[in-house]
Amino acid sequence: MRKLTSSDLRELNLLKHYRIIRKWACKTNELTDGELELLIYLDAIDLFTKQDFKTGTYAYSWDNRRWNKLLKEGWIVVWRHRNRTTQKYNIYKVSFKCKQLISRMYRIILGEEDIPITERSNKIFKRKTYSDKVFSHAILNVNKDKTR
Repeated sequence: MRKLTSSDLRELNLLKHYRIIRKWACKTNELTDGELELLIYLDAIDLFTKQDFKTGTYAYSWDNRRWNKLLKEGWIVVWRHRNRTTQKYNIYKVSFKCKQLISRMYRIILGEEDIPITERSNKIFKRKTYSDKVFSHAILNVNKDKTR
């Protein structure tokens, strides 16, 4: 198997529409940019502890409620509970819902799938604010771009 190089990744144009896709994912799932990127990081390391989560948050703005919000809303689930004798701490993983969102983002980045443009499936297309109007136009441009 051949090793990927930076020029291979550049030719794929993976980051060309990343900002628009990230904004769409955050808006439709009521996440912040930092929460979404942290979930992508945690998905990459698979099983993690709360300490791993804290280590991952060093690059993001401070949010004391982030852990509880992600746990409560079902983005993070307990994989193994602690039992106070042999397992000293819980082990977590990202939920099926989170894995589906990240997989969908990857499919959109690769051009295998388009961002939804109906009002029912995409809150941005209700166009309530100026930024929603601008992003809806940008989403239409992303969907038109078949070389992504």
